[in-house]
Amino acid sequence: IPESGHKYYLQFSTEDYRTGEDAGNCLATVLYPKKKSPPVVSIKCSHTKDQKEIQEEDNRLYQRIRHQSKPITGNNIPDSYGNIEPALEPVWALAVAGSSSIMWEKSTETLGYFLAQVKSVRQWIRKDDFIEFDYTVLLHEIPTQEIISCHMRLTWLPGHPLKVKHFCAGVGEGSGAESGSAAGPAPEKGANF
Repeated sequence: IPESGHKYYLQFSTEDYRTGEDAGNCLATVLYPKKKSPPVVSIKCSHTKDQKEIQEEDNRLYQRIRHQSKPITGNNIPDSYGNIEPALEPVWALAVAGSSSIMWEKSTETLGYFLAQVKSVRQWIRKDDFIEFDYTVLLHEIPTQEIISCHMRLTWLPGHPLKVKHFCAGVGEGSGAESGSAAGPAPEKGANF
């Protein structure tokens, strides 16, 4: 689109991250503006899971984290063989959801990112019902093959948007804040931490 940027029309299917089951189909338009800013996305999806089932899964994940006897900590998730300890699967699932907001903000038409590893994670104990984690995540940059380190603080309570604040070493402006849901990011600018 002259003076605006490039607009793409996409049709794709989605799958449940954990089970690999079909989760629905989506139609999207993505505009990459000429000026340096996140893409403008319009998306419509038909879901195979109903909202109640998604909420139940969120609640099971939340309860599993809340009922730990001590704060959760971990390193190198997955390990060098690609394994994730069952006790750390909820922490990995939240890292995937949280890091997607960083990837959303940092990706361009020519650069993309994938979560390679949670280098470290530490749970903060809060007086309210929210759960909060500090992560150091490693993002794999495509096509450069660089590994980018980001610090991410994630706060979540089922029924509320997933809140993510982050700082990435050596990427663009280097910091930002996003909020979204455990089902996917919904960009909304906030203060840096």
